Amino acid sequence: MRRREFITLLGGVAGGWPLAARAQPDRKRLIGVLMGALESDAAAQSRFAAFRGALAKLGWTEDGNLRIELRWGADATLLTRYAAELVALGPEVLLADTTPSLEGLRRQTRTIPIVFVNVADPIGQGFVASLARPGGNITGFSAFDAPMASKWLGMLTQITPPVARVAVLFNPATAPFAGLMLHAIEEAAPSFAVAVQAAPVNGDSEIETMMAGLAHEHGGLLVLPTVFTMSHREPIIAIAAKHRLPAVYPYPFFAADGGLMSYGLDIVDQHRRAADYVDRILKGAKPGDLPVQLPTKFELVINLRTAKALGLTVPQSMLLLADEVIE
Repeated sequence: MRRREFITLLGGVAGGWPLAARAQPDRKRLIGVLMGALESDAAAQSRFAAFRGALAKLGWTEDGNLRIELRWGADATLLTRYAAELVALGPEVLLADTTPSLEGLRRQTRTIPIVFVNVADPIGQGFVASLARPGGNITGFSAFDAPMASKWLGMLTQITPPVARVAVLFNPATAPFAGLMLHAIEEAAPSFAVAVQAAPVNGDSEIETMMAGLAHEHGGLLVLPTVFTMSHREPIIAIAAKHRLPAVYPYPFFAADGGLMSYGLDIVDQHRRAADYVDRILKGAKPGDLPVQLPTKFELVINLRTAKALGLTVPQSMLLLADEVIE
């Protein structure tokens, strides 16, 4: 066969290929996102917006080469169901926001790459083998470690009048890491001369009962970073104010919403940085070769309006250290 005849024949065959096959290089890449929050939560929406915006800056847009399947859930049962839905769609990468989201996705797949954000102690929880070389199909951005909890406890002891008893509020279903933090808090308690009690809760009525009892003991509250406490922050803050309880929270948006004070990582920044890992995986990187990154930005926010309403004095030394003071 002459060369010209061969080229003509090849052109005719290509013209008969299915459109999907010829368009393969331009196909949309599919990623799944499982957000451990209520869809109505403005703070959670800002986290997802930061992730999507960072992807766009890297060249991945939903009106172009990317498709995002997004699910929202604020309880472990719902997140487990949505994890199965997302994996069934066959995405190339999954983003897991919070520990229950990551746990749900890990149960469904050991092959699809998963990038996590806002997950406490990923080694202690068994998600990765090490920070430097996580191995397997999971990597991401670690949140709080256990020693952070003792810093929260120390903050409560600096206000005036001081607290003698501290309740540690968490939801068992969404905080498998609570035991690690409780242990750190209990170890630090003697040095701060305070008594510590675990306060597991499953709903607003239990929060009310627990805080009413704590108020009679002139206690304070330490709120652990869980899907439950984030999605129930409005009643938690309101009930603490009702019983005039000083409280320390794990994220800046708690203090912005009326909580006394917060010290924690910038999880919006974590979602922004997670886009880089998703980009690298879509371009061929293996998640097991991408190191788990530790938090780089922490913020101390103090709500002086709330302090005055509770009749509390926050020491000047803390106010000077604050990244934001709400007056």
